[in-house]
Amino acid sequence: MSYSAAVDHLYALGHELAPPSPDAPRRKFDLAHMRVLAAALGDPQTAFPSILIAGTNGKGSTAATLASILNAAGYRTGLYTSPHLSRINERIRINGIQISDEDFARLYFRVDDTAQRLVREGALPYPPSFFETVTALGLLYFAGNEADGTHPVDIAVLEVGMGGRLDATNIVEPLISVITDIALDHQDYLGHTIAEIAREKAGILRPGGTLVTLPQHPEANQTIGEVATALDVRAISAASFIPHSPVRASASEGKPEASQTLPRNHYTVTLAGEPLEIDSPLPGHHQQRNIALAIAAAVELRNPQSYNLDQNNETRNHKGYKITNIAIETGIRNTKWPGRLELLTFPDGPGLLLDVAHNPAGAWTLRAAIAQLPEAQPRTLLFSCLRDKDLKEISQILFPLFDSTTSDPERGNDNILFAPIPNPRAASLEELLAAAQALDIPAQAAPDLAAALAHARAITPKDGLIIATGSIYLVGEIRQLAEQE
Repeated sequence: MSYSAAVDHLYALGHELAPPSPDAPRRKFDLAHMRVLAAALGDPQTAFPSILIAGTNGKGSTAATLASILNAAGYRTGLYTSPHLSRINERIRINGIQISDEDFARLYFRVDDTAQRLVREGALPYPPSFFETVTALGLLYFAGNEADGTHPVDIAVLEVGMGGRLDATNIVEPLISVITDIALDHQDYLGHTIAEIAREKAGILRPGGTLVTLPQHPEANQTIGEVATALDVRAISAASFIPHSPVRASASEGKPEASQTLPRNHYTVTLAGEPLEIDSPLPGHHQQRNIALAIAAAVELRNPQSYNLDQNNETRNHKGYKITNIAIETGIRNTKWPGRLELLTFPDGPGLLLDVAHNPAGAWTLRAAIAQLPEAQPRTLLFSCLRDKDLKEISQILFPLFDSTTSDPERGNDNILFAPIPNPRAASLEELLAAAQALDIPAQAAPDLAAALAHARAITPKDGLIIATGSIYLVGEIRQLAEQE
């Protein structure tokens, strides 16, 4: 019943997106299986109201911001996100605090014992996947347990893992469905066009439900609109909470301090006729869209409405949450979402910028952020990614920014450094080096991430910057190594 045994058991389930062998078929997901498991556990997802957030990029940032707003408003708020950076406990939080090792182990073995019984009885064809198991565990934690005096959370914010229609989180009946920006990713599972992927994401909508979203790619807009219309969904645009004019950071004199290298999103929008001061620690122009979605969802939550709250479409009246403008400002200001354009500084070495740019859209976002950095900084790209990502397009977006053959000699050479990541879906060093070679851009490889970070520091001047990106698995381990210092 130990925590280490629970984690070992869990990882032994394998990664559902990585077949056990090249010839093995990919796992087919079926939401009915998740419903069977949840029913055997007492349907914990019905014990609390929830918000469901789907999308390709930005759903984690939106979820973290909305949860922080609800917490600032005084509500006991569950937050479920994936994947994690360092420890699996990060995925399940209440009021920003990770689930304890003891609770994780206790609930894991409850889920596992139940799943094994269902398989023996023939109610399930095979054990639940890694993600299905963790999702069930999280729902149980948010539901509380009267026997030990814990109560359900006031509300839970749930980030969809992949897609939406067949995602394990989609067994909840959300008060609000939020759809963030959609781009090409996980095409083997979700479809090869924006429209096909958008239709999977729109699977989180409910008949007569409420959608919060933003105008985006025309194909995504059209598909989401078609699904919403067919389901008689009330759609709310968060566009009014995006600043009308570009937000510019104030210029600093001389060499910028670390805190000024990537400035906070600081601007004012209007809410209910009053100014709302936005001061978010999440940098990057793209975060303004995620912040807007979180604001729009919070505003919708505080409005009395009738929502479909259960699987029988029985409508219950929701009186609204008491979320003041001050709570929205405070929640945005206190949001914590590490590994996304997160800058770590060290007194005796170059800075370290961490960002989970794991698909072409994320790579473009990172490239836009890099354009805001001081041009005089020599930079080293520390990169790795998964084999099922679009390495060719990501490399075309990012690698030319670190081409040592075109670096300004006055500021020193830029560099590209590859390292393997601990995941069965990881691209090999040979594949990474071949991507750089195809662009005629020099690159080096390290045997592991610890060696890569050490080498990056050795070749990057003290006033330079190391940018670690390409996969959350790389960012998580590099961040852990840096935190140890």
